[in-house]
Amino acid sequence: INPTTYSLLIMTLATSTTITLASHHWLLAWLGLEINTLAMIPIIAKPHNPRATEAATKYFMIQALAASLILLASIINAWQTGHWTIMNTTSSHATTTLALALAMKLGLAPAHFWYPEVLQGSTMPTALILSTWQKLAPLALMYMTLPQLSTTMILTIGLLSALVGGWAGLNQT
Repeated sequence: INPTTYSLLIMTLATSTTITLASHHWLLAWLGLEINTLAMIPIIAKPHNPRATEAATKYFMIQALAASLILLASIINAWQTGHWTIMNTTSSHATTTLALALAMKLGLAPAHFWYPEVLQGSTMPTALILSTWQKLAPLALMYMTLPQLSTTMILTIGLLSALVGGWAGLNQT
């Protein structure tokens, strides 16, 4: 990728994250997450080797599934409440689906198995972007909907992530 294209992709990442952070409407938040995913795929596939292509494909498949679950949760919420605003997510089915989709986007346990494989197929700067910047938008959405999310489910996801992370860290040399 030439430097101009790479700069454009990085600016697109920043813009799409800003769109998601500033949105109060589910469709706008979903759009920002999708633009973010589509800008990240060429960055992951930049080295032009089979491992990078596999990492980009895995990243796309998982992020597309999580984005479709977020869209499903927002449609369920709009259907049951009549509102598309993020702060009015009161349906229990919608909040459960949303929490699982955001956990998948963030790479939290138990939906984390894709994350190490994508990082292995990426370069170090790409892995840094995946591990930091790509977490901002889903974390912001989780923070905005935290009062409506099930405390037990959030604590279980957090505990599982800590346990699996610590256990997997023991395996490293």
